[in-house]
Amino acid sequence: MKEREKVAAHFQSSGTILANMSLPRYLNGNGLLRGMAMTSEIQSQLSKHNAVTIGGNLAVNGDEGGGAATAVFRHQLSEVSSVEVVASAGLRALIGVQTTRNLSSHSAATMGIAMSLKDGSLNLSNLWTRQLSETASGHIELTLGPHSSVTVGWQKKERRRSASGEVKFGTGSFETSVHYTHRFSPKSLGCIVGRVGRQWDPTSICSCSSSLEVEVGGGRKLSKFSSVRWLYIIGIQISHKSNCTSHQSTTSILGLLPLREKGKQGISWKFELYRGGQKLIIPILLTRNLNPMFATGAFVVPASLYFVLKKLFIKPYYLRRNKQKALEEEEKTSAQVKEARAAAEKAQKLQQTVANRKRNKQLETGGLVIMRALYGNQRIVNNLKSSSETSFESTSEVIDVTIPLNFLVNDSGQLKLHEGVKKSGIMGFCDPYPGSPKELYVEYVYAGNQYKVWAGDYEELQIPQGSHRI
Repeated sequence: MKEREKVAAHFQSSGTILANMSLPRYLNGNGLLRGMAMTSEIQSQLSKHNAVTIGGNLAVNGDEGGGAATAVFRHQLSEVSSVEVVASAGLRALIGVQTTRNLSSHSAATMGIAMSLKDGSLNLSNLWTRQLSETASGHIELTLGPHSSVTVGWQKKERRRSASGEVKFGTGSFETSVHYTHRFSPKSLGCIVGRVGRQWDPTSICSCSSSLEVEVGGGRKLSKFSSVRWLYIIGIQISHKSNCTSHQSTTSILGLLPLREKGKQGISWKFELYRGGQKLIIPILLTRNLNPMFATGAFVVPASLYFVLKKLFIKPYYLRRNKQKALEEEEKTSAQVKEARAAAEKAQKLQQTVANRKRNKQLETGGLVIMRALYGNQRIVNNLKSSSETSFESTSEVIDVTIPLNFLVNDSGQLKLHEGVKKSGIMGFCDPYPGSPKELYVEYVYAGNQYKVWAGDYEELQIPQGSHRI
């Protein structure tokens, strides 16, 4: 078991499988699956300052396909700086290096250079990030190369909600996106994403295209390591074609004309399954025609079906399962408490002879004698402050520890329990009610006077003291 934990600490793997499906393609008799893509990555911590990542990807779209393999070596130069060397082989073969440095406690910068092994082109990138507040951060990225661009982004993450936005200006494109996620509970969330883009040929002003995409969906945590998401996506693409001599443009009416195999126009569903570091993503294109009735039904029907299933099946199932787990945990805890009580009673029997001898000696000399001591649930023990006549020894949430405390009284007639030491670990004690705050109550006699005191589970207790006198 330790060997597995050691290996898991040094190796981290992740992967993604994407299966792109198309309902119009299936209805035309060309099959449901339009394309697939796979990525896999393994990261290994070679030493305290060195790490290596090896990954690969493979994509197939119709009769075309390609792949690439990537290796990254990372070296931590100091507490505030690191350097990475990247090499990739495949369709986008390249080599590159980038370095990251913390400029201050709230800002960092990354600078990189990469060279394509296919055409020898260079790509320079600079990224600056800054922590704007405890929950917000921003970044600016500058890229110089065949596809130069400037990107400005912002992120804000709180306990129940998170939001981000990004604007990108490129030599042949403009893109902006916003993302908002709200957590309704620790197990469920909802999200909305919006993207607006525009692309054109930098060498010509005769044609360009604009696109709008909106995603609405939600997700639910299935277990400690698994979660699932469903997204409803609607995309609109508008193609502009201009006559360069007459400067008259023709635009598809609000993007409602169906595009053949290009663009993001249409209505889609996307299913996502997360398990540890693995992802399964299944986008399903329902139609490329933006019919209002179909668009409404594609969102309302699955959402309504989910809420019905949640109300009738999912929620009752989880309630039954949680109740069963609680009962099993209660039975397990009860067995552990019985075992701990038996061990404490056995220890008290061993202590009883010495405790009685010390008690009798202290009675003869007018010293410290513990008359009554209870340890257990803080709520129960605190009731003694207002109801000293009630017998609390019979409840299962407290344990009588009179014998162990008399056993711990020294020859000088003093008793001291040190601070920071959990009292359930003292010989003759046990935890009678796991999961709740504990308290110790002591009634004692010293020099013919009566005293009583309460002490927390980790608090120091030193008696006798005049402040405890009744």
